Amino acid sequence: MSAQSFAILLLIVGNLAASLSDVAVKLLNGEVSSFQYVFIRQLLSTAVLLPFWFKQSKEKRALVARGLTIARAQLVLIGSGCMLVAITHLPLATANAVFYAAPLLMLPLSILLLKETPSLSKVFASIIGFCGVLVVLRPSEFHWAAIFALGTASTIALFNVTARRLPAEQPIISTLFWTSLLSLPVASVLALATWQPLSSEALILILGSAALILGYNGLAIAAYRRAPAGNIAVAENSGLLFVTLFGVMWFSEVPDWLTGIGIVMIIVPLLPWRKLKRG
Repeated sequence: MSAQSFAILLLIVGNLAASLSDVAVKLLNGEVSSFQYVFIRQLLSTAVLLPFWFKQSKEKRALVARGLTIARAQLVLIGSGCMLVAITHLPLATANAVFYAAPLLMLPLSILLLKETPSLSKVFASIIGFCGVLVVLRPSEFHWAAIFALGTASTIALFNVTARRLPAEQPIISTLFWTSLLSLPVASVLALATWQPLSSEALILILGSAALILGYNGLAIAAYRRAPAGNIAVAENSGLLFVTLFGVMWFSEVPDWLTGIGIVMIIVPLLPWRKLKRG
């Protein structure tokens, strides 16, 4: 398996984990504030990563690219808060269709920040995906929560593209640990200002969501270090299949025909058309 194919596989598995995390958030049903959710999630991520980080050598534990890591930690906070609002107020498929505008945003970002040159086919595929997002969103029926979904898409795009700027010698465990740890100061201040008692069920859902999204972040970093962002970003759309299925199974969110057309437009560019043609 080539490095690019393996990177795509990592992204697909990561998006399955992220989709299950969205299900956990949906089950919270808006009972927990965004700041409180983000703080608990990041605190758990830091606690889980701490022993693995500590087992590494002193050189591998070191914080490198400090400014970039701090900026990426704040992107996690912004994206997580926006995601909670969007998933609470929109159907899973609709919210995630907007989230998966991220690959389109990653193309110009990879050109601007990484000096990559995506192929014309990648540009065309992303444009088709963006048109699919518009079909799902239907501007004439625009819901205010879609703005938060767009905020999540923007932070995902920046988070994944900037992973290519991280030094190759920094292990994934250290990258995730420092990102989680450096998000806690701001997250704790915001959470204390909106703190409210939590039920045991809500706490379990938050912890489950945190574990799953931590898995996604690790797989995404591994993937984007193995291949140019513009070449594999379209694989992020695989998660839309998962959340649509979960929405139907667990929340009776059956997409209407327009939503179905939009989802197909988003997913079609993911298919390996060249291999299918050769076959």
